[in-house]
Amino acid sequence: MSAVLFVPNALNHRPLRIGIVAGEVSGDTLGAGLIRELRARHPDAIFEGIAGPQMVAEGCTALFEMEELAVMGLVEVLGRLPRILTIRKQILSHFMANPPDVFVGIDAPDFNIGVELKLRESGIATLHYVSPSVWAWRQNRIHKIKRATDMVLAFLPFEKAFYDRFDAPCRFIGHTLADQMPLLPDTQGARERLGLKADGRYLALLPGSRFAEVNLLSPVYLEACKQLKIRYPNLEFVVPLVSAKRRAEFLAIKEQIAPELDIILIEGQGRDVMTAADIILLASGTATLEAMLAKKPMVVGYKFKPFSYWLANKFVHTAYASLPNLLAGSMLVPELIQADCTVDNLVREVSQLLDQDNQALVAKFSELHQLIRCNADEQAALAVLELANKRLVNQASTGK
Repeated sequence: MSAVLFVPNALNHRPLRIGIVAGEVSGDTLGAGLIRELRARHPDAIFEGIAGPQMVAEGCTALFEMEELAVMGLVEVLGRLPRILTIRKQILSHFMANPPDVFVGIDAPDFNIGVELKLRESGIATLHYVSPSVWAWRQNRIHKIKRATDMVLAFLPFEKAFYDRFDAPCRFIGHTLADQMPLLPDTQGARERLGLKADGRYLALLPGSRFAEVNLLSPVYLEACKQLKIRYPNLEFVVPLVSAKRRAEFLAIKEQIAPELDIILIEGQGRDVMTAADIILLASGTATLEAMLAKKPMVVGYKFKPFSYWLANKFVHTAYASLPNLLAGSMLVPELIQADCTVDNLVREVSQLLDQDNQALVAKFSELHQLIRCNADEQAALAVLELANKRLVNQASTGK
């Protein structure tokens, strides 16, 4: 693809100016990658907005710190709402008074879509980086997104297909995880880093990163492991836990369910654990995409609290729960959700993967990896520059 160049306004020579807002750690990572790619093309570019430490390290001026927006949970959000609304008002005032060439909202749709709508109405080009899961639930949001943004950048091809149905501007740029993870996983290297046996047989358990997930999934996972250990005496179990708090919660459950079961606990390093494993048993979510990119056969086992499951059934409209299946458009990996997430079902599906040759499945994973491996950081930068150029052309034609 040919590079898109930003041509300065002949009447007002100045560097490229980008407004940018990220609301959580993943957005900070995306923002830092975007800034690097834009600076490679425009070293004097100016970036300002709401930024995390990675973006600041790349030269973004933080008008507010990202942690101001990084609030989870209804009670916490309500408690912080006055401050969040104040930040929103000040960000809008700043960018309306100092219009950037492009405003980039990275994820955080509840904050960014509203900001993008106001800025676009004032004549500022806007880009939303990371599509909300509008294709899965609250699909009527597509109409507001279409009004708010000049372009949505989507990680996955089925997301773009959804936007196309509504004639909403969207570009598929591939997924940054697919760029980061190698096409050929280094299983032995990961085992060496984790101190695991080179010739061991490992089942990785990933019961989620939130308390509710660990609390709901760990008991059924551990009961299944007890039966699998009887069936496969040489099978070993590895569990990466995102924090000391999750580790303590998991250990308390293990003490009740399977005190006799030997389990290797790893703090963090979830990607290495998945790469080192032979088979993975995991909750739904982005971890299923990482498992696919690590080329590891998996079983998805997930439970909700009853009311949450009722809501999901009522409002979520997808054929599949896991990203590998959504990408493939078929039941590529088994999904055992809610009532189907039983010990017997988990044991049966994991056993089948342990007993069979999974080369066809791994080959499909590799095909899907290549499909979404598109150098997303670069594609995002090119999209930003395209919007900046369009803005300059419009300014020149209107004399503004």
